[in-house]
Amino acid sequence: MPKTKPHAGRNRSRAFPIAGETADMIGHWDWDAATDRVRVDAFAARLFTVDPAEAEAGLPLAFYDGITHPDDRERVIGLIRRSAAEGSPYIAEYRVISIDGRTHWVLARGRIFGDHTGRPAGGRGILVDVTRLRASEGLSDEVTPGARETPLDRAVEHAIAAQDAIVAAGDPVLKAQADALLMALGRRLAQRHMVEQRRRLN
Repeated sequence: MPKTKPHAGRNRSRAFPIAGETADMIGHWDWDAATDRVRVDAFAARLFTVDPAEAEAGLPLAFYDGITHPDDRERVIGLIRRSAAEGSPYIAEYRVISIDGRTHWVLARGRIFGDHTGRPAGGRGILVDVTRLRASEGLSDEVTPGARETPLDRAVEHAIAAQDAIVAAGDPVLKAQADALLMALGRRLAQRHMVEQRRRLN
């Protein structure tokens, strides 16, 4: 599948701040396998330095593969493929390269769903910019990914589903509350991940 070319830097930089100016962002993504379109919210669009309008309309999955740091790309793709094959969640920490050339660390928690034949039908998940958190923890670039189902993971999935339904309902007050819940869950997910990493290093 051909990769989508990055957009012109001047257009992207006008649309929103550089990723480094919006640290600790939390967003979510949704992938429709039938159309091969990944839709991300405004927070994730900033993190990946994608034009918000195009991010909302959806871009091919290969586009986001191309933004992933080359040293992390195959590992992340492998985790996603395993999630698709097993119907299990995945957790991946990886680097993305922003429009300004700086590297940002992303913690992604997602799940790929299959249809009745077992083929991937789509997926969704949450993204957290953990760049500053990693720096404050003094963690190395070595990553040991893990995936398991916990009450926190289930809460993230339900919060994403609730947010989608609230957006469809068009209630701005509930949308703000759903956003706040998802942000709180994302921060808790990142904190848990950092605790687990410290434990593995000790």
